[in-house]
Amino acid sequence: MNKRALLATAGAAVAAVLAATSSATAVGGVPAAGSVLTTGSSAGPAVAVGDVLAASLASGTSAKIATTSGGSTGITCNASAFSATVTSNPAAPGTATETLNSHTLSSCTTNITGATGVQSITVNNLPYTTSVTSGGALTVSAGSAGPIQTTLKINTILGLTTCVYRAGNLTASLSNADNSLTFANQLFTKASGPSTCPANGYFSAKYGPVRDTTQAGAPVFVN
Repeated sequence: MNKRALLATAGAAVAAVLAATSSATAVGGVPAAGSVLTTGSSAGPAVAVGDVLAASLASGTSAKIATTSGGSTGITCNASAFSATVTSNPAAPGTATETLNSHTLSSCTTNITGATGVQSITVNNLPYTTSVTSGGALTVSAGSAGPIQTTLKINTILGLTTCVYRAGNLTASLSNADNSLTFANQLFTKASGPSTCPANGYFSAKYGPVRDTTQAGAPVFVN
């Protein structure tokens, strides 16, 4: 091999190494674009492990717990929010994972027969485990503290009633158009409470935009 050919081969090898390195990492070893979760845009930098993602209800929407799937009777909450910590964020396509640390619902009203108001709704047994797939689906699973569970304290004409509901995995759809996630008619079944507590609750809510609060509130995209 002559000198010119040798130099060309060496140059190509170096270029290949540099290209592979730059596609895997950005400055400081932070993952670059190409991960399941990115900020700013689908081609933006990867969300780092340890970052906190958060969202409130999408503007103009409310969270609902209906007594029947798609029904109008139940509980409506005008305030709700969550926060989760990213625990893994591999290259896309793939599945990122998070720990759901907080989920609140407040400013709630009810039209359930015999109920006069909602004193509180508490999400129990946190943290939960969350997975986000490149296909645009989010799944919430129970953590080590116990099943997915919600306790409702409802004021009724007979006094305060406590209703406890449990669910299996919850699923939500994700949209990059407005950086939102939407739960639709997610089934909760009564675990304890008097007969005045409805047998089931169907949870629906849209949250967004989901933002990376660790990165100055940048919107989060799923790839």
